Amino acid sequence: MIPKIQTLQNYILLAILSSLFVSAQSPNQGRGLNNNDKEYLFPGTGFFVKNRKPYDDIDAKRWFKEALAYQKKGSARKSLKLYEKFSKRRSDALVSIDGENFDVGPESLYRAAQIREGNGDWSKSFEYLKLIAQAYTNYDFELVAESLMRVSEKLAKDKLPRKWGIIPRFRSGTQDRSRLNQIAGLARGPKFAPRALMALAEISIKDEKIEEAVDALDRLVNLYPENFLCEKAYFLLASIYRNKVAGPSYDQGATLKALNFFEDYLILFADTPPQSSHESEAIYKVRLADTKIRKVEAEAGRKEMRQVLAASKVEVGEYIEKFGKYYLTRWRELGNRPAIQFYNEAITTAPESTAAREAEKKIANLRSEND
Repeated sequence: MIPKIQTLQNYILLAILSSLFVSAQSPNQGRGLNNNDKEYLFPGTGFFVKNRKPYDDIDAKRWFKEALAYQKKGSARKSLKLYEKFSKRRSDALVSIDGENFDVGPESLYRAAQIREGNGDWSKSFEYLKLIAQAYTNYDFELVAESLMRVSEKLAKDKLPRKWGIIPRFRSGTQDRSRLNQIAGLARGPKFAPRALMALAEISIKDEKIEEAVDALDRLVNLYPENFLCEKAYFLLASIYRNKVAGPSYDQGATLKALNFFEDYLILFADTPPQSSHESEAIYKVRLADTKIRKVEAEAGRKEMRQVLAASKVEVGEYIEKFGKYYLTRWRELGNRPAIQFYNEAITTAPESTAAREAEKKIANLRSEND
């Protein structure tokens, strides 16, 4: 028989768990940061914090003024400690200092992100910038988005600084891709989202996450077809499928996709996309040089894919020629026509290829047999 005390303990535990579950399912407990009906806490504040309202304006202004004074004196550590208070709880306070107006919450987070970036703690800097983009939509978004891209590219490509100058930091490809994917979602628009998607694709290719790379490139060309980065996106898609080609004896799905992307690339970008308003003159000149190289490689890729496809058709024709009588209906009536059809397709696909020359010989032999 179960003791009454133990039964009571089980009942209390069940009630607590039920209460937590209901609280978690309640619409008023959502994590959206822009809805006034939802809680004002940011991630990492803690589950058992009782005060779920924005910071008091008087306290927020005082902390910001103190942090700004410390920062001007060059005491980054003390100013950072105060700025980072605003990563835990929202503040909608506005303050004017020496004739300059500040939105305390996002300005504190942005300054904290700058200090963290300067100290080499790029991951924390990214988190603060992302919080501004999510929670303070009225803040200078272009400034935040540009900072997000800069920090994420540092994390993905540059050598990571040591923590405290001693402890090494290690790169995570999964986190790099996640950060860039978040930017593409936050920064909807032709200036930052295509750049984030291209960086995401390049890192995914480097990490051999090919499906993620294809997804990012597809989003780029479909959502931002007028962006100059689509030129490179088409070329990368063609190259990805080209690398999947196993040879003429295997399924030609990848070959056809690569061929289509190479042909689309050479047609759509016969003229290099003009300089974007978001590109500097130096970056534009580098892109022009890279595009010339890509066009030469695309022409070679198209020729190679046609040759593989033609060789595959020759192999199919040979198979039909040898074994067609075992599975083709009306094979006596059809004779060599099915095989000749594939040989002709090989010649049409790549007229200058070795496979085309072989197909011509086979057609000549079959026709001489009929004569």
